[in-house]
Amino acid sequence: MKKIIFTFLSFIIALSTVNAQKGINFSSTTYPAGGKLLMRVDSAAKNVYYDNVFPNQPNTSFNYLPDANYVSIQIYFRKNIRVQHYRYTIFEDNKPIVVNKSINMAQLKDAHAGDEEVFSSTTLGIFPIKGKIITTLVYSIEKPNDIYKSIFYGQPIPRAKIEVLAKRFATNKGVDYRHIVNPKERTKLSFTKKDDELTIVKVRSEIDYVYYLSIKDKQSNKTVFESTAWQYGGFLDEARKFSPYIKINKNIFKKSGDYEIIIQPSFTGHTPPKELEKYTARYTLSITLDEENYSKKELLIYSLIVAFSIGLLALVVLYFTKKRNKKKLEENEQQKNIAKLQLNSIRSQLNPHFLFNALSGIQNLMNKNEIDNANKYLSKFARLTRNVLDDKELISLSQERNLLDDYLQMEQLRFGFKYEINHSENLDLDNIEIPSMLLQPFVENAVKHGISQKTSDSKIIITFIKQGNDLVLTVTDNGNGFDTRKKSNGLGLQLSESRIALLNSIYKDNRFTLAIDSTTSGTKINLTFTDWL
Repeated sequence: MKKIIFTFLSFIIALSTVNAQKGINFSSTTYPAGGKLLMRVDSAAKNVYYDNVFPNQPNTSFNYLPDANYVSIQIYFRKNIRVQHYRYTIFEDNKPIVVNKSINMAQLKDAHAGDEEVFSSTTLGIFPIKGKIITTLVYSIEKPNDIYKSIFYGQPIPRAKIEVLAKRFATNKGVDYRHIVNPKERTKLSFTKKDDELTIVKVRSEIDYVYYLSIKDKQSNKTVFESTAWQYGGFLDEARKFSPYIKINKNIFKKSGDYEIIIQPSFTGHTPPKELEKYTARYTLSITLDEENYSKKELLIYSLIVAFSIGLLALVVLYFTKKRNKKKLEENEQQKNIAKLQLNSIRSQLNPHFLFNALSGIQNLMNKNEIDNANKYLSKFARLTRNVLDDKELISLSQERNLLDDYLQMEQLRFGFKYEINHSENLDLDNIEIPSMLLQPFVENAVKHGISQKTSDSKIIITFIKQGNDLVLTVTDNGNGFDTRKKSNGLGLQLSESRIALLNSIYKDNRFTLAIDSTTSGTKINLTFTDWL
C-alpha cells in the first residue's frame, strides 16, 4: 500500500466570546502537504494548552482543555490536495462515533486559515468536551498506514505518582533488584559499588507521553538528569509489566545528599507555576554513596596517579608545541630569506636601470654641446653612483634626502624644472631608516614622464611626513599625468611594486601601502609605512 502524503498543519485554538462557533484563531506549526485542524472552544475556557507535541509520539498533537464545555473542529485543505482521498475517524472516550468517513465535498468552501493562502474547509462537528476525550484520526486511502492523530483532552490531567523505585545490584548469579513499592515523598537510598542502576516506575495512565522526568540536586539546584523516554515491559511483576518506567545510571549521583525527583506534564506556551504544580509529583531521595568512604592510602594512590597523568600529559603537549613552533619558525625564516634574495635581485635590476638612464642624460647634454652642464652632471653622477652601488638594505632618511637631492640637481641641468624636498619638524632624519632607493624610481618617473613634457613652471615636491606612528613619503609633480588604470610598461615602476610586495612579506608587523593619484594637472605618489615610527 502506498504511504501517506497527507501531513498535518497545526491546531489553531480560539477562545469564543459567545459560543463554540466564534472566537480568535491562533496559528502554530505548518506541515508541508495537507491541511489544518482548527479548534474553537466556548468562552468558559480560560486555560487552553494547545498543539503540544512529544518526541515519543510522532504525528500526534495533544490539546488540554480543562475549562471548555464544547469544541468545534474544522478541517482545512490546501487547494492542490486531492480531498476525496482523505478519511477521518473520531473517538469519544475511546469509543468510535465516526468511522472511516470521507470528506463531504459538497460542504467544502474557500477560506483563509490564519495566513494569505487560500484553503478549502469543512466542519467535522461540534462535540461536548467537558470530562471527555475527543480523538481524531486523519489519513489518506493512498497511504493508510500514516495516521495523524489529534487529542482534545477535557478530563483533569492525573497527577503523576511513582509506583516503584527499584535499585539494581550485582550478584554471583547476575543481577537482582531491591524494590520500594509506593515510596514515601522522602525516601532514603544507599548505593554501594555493586549497585549500578535506579529504575523509576510511574503509575500508568492513558497519556504517559505528556510527562517528563527530571532529577535535581537540591544542594546546588542543578538538574542532573532529564528524560521523556518511558519504557514498557521488562523485569517487573505480572501486575506491573505494562507500567511505564525509566532506567537511570547510578553515576548521575556524584555525591551523597538530597536529590528531588520531579514528574510533570510538558505543555507548550506559558503555564503558571501554580497551575502546573497541580499535575506535578515530587519525591526526595536521600542518597548515600558508600564508595565515597575511601581509605587514606587509596586517596593518596589516586592523587599520585592523577598528578602523574597530568604531568605526563603536560610534558607531551609541551614537547609537541615546541616542535611545532620550531618548525614554524624555520619555515618563516626560510620564507624571509627567500624574500630577501628576491629583494636583492630587484635591487640589482634597479641599479643598472638607473645608471643607464643617468648615462643617457649625460649623452643628451653632450649631443647638445652643453659641455659645462655635462661636466657638472658627471660630477653629481659620480657621487650618486657610489651611493647607489652601496649594498645597504636600509639607509637613513637623511641619506635618502641627499641621494634624491643629487639626482634632482643632475636632471635640473637637463630640464630646468624647480623642486623642493620638505619634511616634518618632528622627524629625526638621521635616526629613522627606510629601505634604500625606495623613492628614487618614483622621482625618476616624475622627471621622465611628468615634467619633461612641460615647457614652463614645472615643479617636483618631495615630503617626509610623520602621521602618528606612520611615516608617509610623497612625490608630487605638476606634469601631464597618466592613466593609472593602464598597466605601466616602465621597468622602474614594475620593479618598485614588486619590491613593496616583498617588503610586506618580510616586515609583517608593518604595512607598506602605495597609492597613485594622477590627473591631467599632475601626479601624486603616496608611500605609507604603517607603525614605522
